[in-house]
Amino acid sequence: MALARTLRKHVEPVVFCAQVASAFFDTGLQMVVKQRCENATSPPDPHKEQNAIANFYMTFNMLAKFIPIIPALLLAQFGDRGYRKVPIVVPLLGYTVSRALLLFVVLLEWRIEVMYAAPVIHGLSGGFSSYWAGIMALVSVSTSEEDRSICIMRTELVYGLAGFIGSLASGHLFQLYTVGMKQGVLLAVMSVALYVFCLLYAVFILQVNRITLERPERRESSSSGIITYSSQDKIIIILLFASGILYDVAVAGGVEILSVYVLKPPLEWSATEVGYGNAAGSLIFITSFLGVKLFTRFTLSDTSMIMIGMVSFMFGIYLMTFVTTTAMYYIARFVMLFALIPMPTIRSLLSKQVRGTSYGMTFICLQLSFRLASLATTPMYTKIYQSTLDTFPGFVFILSSIITFFSLIPVSVVGCRTARQDNYERIQGN
Repeated sequence: MALARTLRKHVEPVVFCAQVASAFFDTGLQMVVKQRCENATSPPDPHKEQNAIANFYMTFNMLAKFIPIIPALLLAQFGDRGYRKVPIVVPLLGYTVSRALLLFVVLLEWRIEVMYAAPVIHGLSGGFSSYWAGIMALVSVSTSEEDRSICIMRTELVYGLAGFIGSLASGHLFQLYTVGMKQGVLLAVMSVALYVFCLLYAVFILQVNRITLERPERRESSSSGIITYSSQDKIIIILLFASGILYDVAVAGGVEILSVYVLKPPLEWSATEVGYGNAAGSLIFITSFLGVKLFTRFTLSDTSMIMIGMVSFMFGIYLMTFVTTTAMYYIARFVMLFALIPMPTIRSLLSKQVRGTSYGMTFICLQLSFRLASLATTPMYTKIYQSTLDTFPGFVFILSSIITFFSLIPVSVVGCRTARQDNYERIQGN
């Protein structure tokens, strides 16, 4: 009973099961798309297959990023009015319905273009933007400012562990034959079943535990003696948004192409190897969490931890440029061991700059800014990859490394400003 009461106050069971379901879906979709593109190319032509797969994912990802914009903003407003579960429950409903489409595509042999309806359905229900912003807002209102960075990173850890487990199992589950001797049916069924569990848990079990006190407005005295609101927060917020957008563009663009890159020679991964590769990516959540614990013990600032994570990804994605074997792929992934530190830490810093009643809107604006930026970068990365496929297919990873370097600039400015501000407050206090 005590364990049940404790779980009711935690969102981690939803995060864990939903990410396992997502890992099942991602591997299943990746392999089904590969199979359909291979069957559509006669005689077999790896170049045409890669172009077809890249074009599918470009359209799929563009829809996933564009459709949720208005619904996510509306759901964030509901969340900030006190209905914190709404931005989580509604997207889970959309995920449940949209993920069922993969089952019908495999079972009834529908055309793969039917899957374009999946991002439309879950996009109209808020999509990942609303879901993850809702999770972050719920965690933020349930923690103090001192513990927030580690709590948000712990949620990311649960997310990563779920992705690791789901990815490891997904490749094997995909190859199991069930109804009509079709691959992928069991995987799709389990994905939908897990989303149904998450939806029921969020609606009937999950409780919102608010312990965050309202953050007082920062004020400063002008030369005339009139007390005015400080502009410090606005500048820091803008810089954090700029750094987060640039970093997300670098990571999302590189990882999206990576899922296509591993399907072509010389790697040419099978379903099992795809699952293992996705699991290796999920391990970064674990190493990033341990990194935050370690760096916090050495009293490193949030901005320092962000920059360490960005440098980790910058070098790792650069090494991915020259990957020609599976062993080299895992070495490049290992270099990215702290790559997940920046985004949760940026969210933590943002939450410390706004009132608790604005968490939902702040986080959804951050998520949507990522989506809007990627509307341009997704086709850009895809077209660059396709144009360099015969000459230098790893060029897009160098591009990600360069963009990551530029994302370091705004956050380093934030570090300088907050250091001066903290020093000023200590002197004033003395």
